[in-house]
Amino acid sequence: MSSKNTETRERILESAWKLLASSQASAVRMSDIAKQAGISRQAVYLHFPTRAELLIATTRYIDGVKNIDARLTKSRSASEGLERLEAFVEAWGNYIPEIYGVASAFIAMQTKDEEAGAAWADRMSAVRHGCEAAVEAVARDGRLTPTLSTKEATDLLWAQLSVENWAFLRHHCGWTQARYIEVLQQTLRAILTE
Repeated sequence: MSSKNTETRERILESAWKLLASSQASAVRMSDIAKQAGISRQAVYLHFPTRAELLIATTRYIDGVKNIDARLTKSRSASEGLERLEAFVEAWGNYIPEIYGVASAFIAMQTKDEEAGAAWADRMSAVRHGCEAAVEAVARDGRLTPTLSTKEATDLLWAQLSVENWAFLRHHCGWTQARYIEVLQQTLRAILTE
């Protein structure tokens, strides 16, 4: 891809990110993104043939800009399962506030917008994969509670780490970010391990 095409693609992704993070996110169309990027709608379609592809690419772009892989290094390189679990909770839990505006837009749009739903499902599938890896590490160490299967433990961890739960505890209940991480780590350790 030429540098001009790369620059245009990045401008499109930046524009989509900005619009999704705004309060008008539910109305974001390809034409809105094109206008924000200062290009034609046809140029957007040259880079992203469908809106779903653009939305998925935008979430992955945000992850790249925010360097999610570096944030997950401690979890991925942990030598023990419990260490991996706690590091994953910390990494994802501290990432949520940074993506909350875009995440909220996808959560709000997903029931009425199939393409937004596909983009959000793609990102949440990645989070579930991280949950599964942490649970499997705990199981390999022989520390997974016998009351839950690996799948059930993964499901439970994934549900507890939802953006919606974070928002409820932080915004509705007034928890600090540090307290959210601390309590979640303690609770999940108590529920998932023996």
